[in-house]
Amino acid sequence: MRFKRLWAIFNARNREFFRDRAAFGWNFLFPFLIILGFGVIFKGDYQSQFKVGLFPIDHAASVHQSIDFLPESFAGFKAISLVGFETRAQGLDKLKHHKIDLLIETGTQPIRYWVSDSSPSGAIVERLLKGALVPPDSGERFQKKDIQGIQIRYIDWLFPGVLGMNMMFSALYGVGWVVVRYRKNGVLKRLKATPLTAFEYLAAQLLSRIFLLMFTLVIVWLGCDWILGFRVYGSLTNLFIVFLAGSTCMTSLGLVIASRGTSEEFTNGLLNFISWPMMFLSEVWFSIEGAPAWLQASAKIFPLTHLLKAARQVMNEGEGLFAVMPEIAILCAMTLAFLLAGATMFSWNK
Repeated sequence: MRFKRLWAIFNARNREFFRDRAAFGWNFLFPFLIILGFGVIFKGDYQSQFKVGLFPIDHAASVHQSIDFLPESFAGFKAISLVGFETRAQGLDKLKHHKIDLLIETGTQPIRYWVSDSSPSGAIVERLLKGALVPPDSGERFQKKDIQGIQIRYIDWLFPGVLGMNMMFSALYGVGWVVVRYRKNGVLKRLKATPLTAFEYLAAQLLSRIFLLMFTLVIVWLGCDWILGFRVYGSLTNLFIVFLAGSTCMTSLGLVIASRGTSEEFTNGLLNFISWPMMFLSEVWFSIEGAPAWLQASAKIFPLTHLLKAARQVMNEGEGLFAVMPEIAILCAMTLAFLLAGATMFSWNK
């Protein structure tokens, strides 16, 4: 090995990176924006690990005005966030879908609470509640009640999120990053000299990625279902339609990113900037119930949020296609907007 040759390549690669102003700037800007964003989201009191629901709580009232009946060490524990609901039905619905860990009814004697036996977090919060009772025999103040109806396992709630996350990364990187690489390597420039139109090229990319996403979805679904035995309470056909709408929408978003640019580093940073907040705020791994209202509203701008909401309604609740039509309509509207933006901005060589 000759050090001179190694140094020449090392120096050339560094100069290439520093001369690419977009990539150079984005490598500093992206971590700053991510840290700043999560600093805003998780600042202050939004640091809790567990969510406890209380009902009945008037919508205009503060939940902290109705906690006198709870042990002080439990209600004041920083790891616990209190969420108010007007009715028991609202609270039980959130509890069944793992958006809260424990539900307590106020104003009764003994005080009744509900917890899902399939929730690991629920078992921890229940233990915290019992441990906060002094003396121990004061546990008679609280009475555990059974959840009526279907109890959704956490793995059944999580599974659509993992599928959606995998679909998101595959759609964005499989189209956005790949097309930019083709442009940088001159592949698109050569295709421009052929009779192929931009519409035909973009349509082929879109259809190819959708086919690969749905094919991958079916294989992963069958393999995981064979191992874990997922419970699907709705129609598999309806679930397929929901994921088809979601895959089309996110692939269209990838086409917007692919419409311009020749820097792979900048495109990679831009894809990370879009995908990471989408993954955390779209309730892939955990619910954002109890988060600030503006944060929950912000999550609705992401296609993955609507995809997972519709998929969980079909899979976990047995809802029909008509019930999830609003989410499908939003995905279709986003798809149309992304396709128009991508087709308008598309360039073969810049």
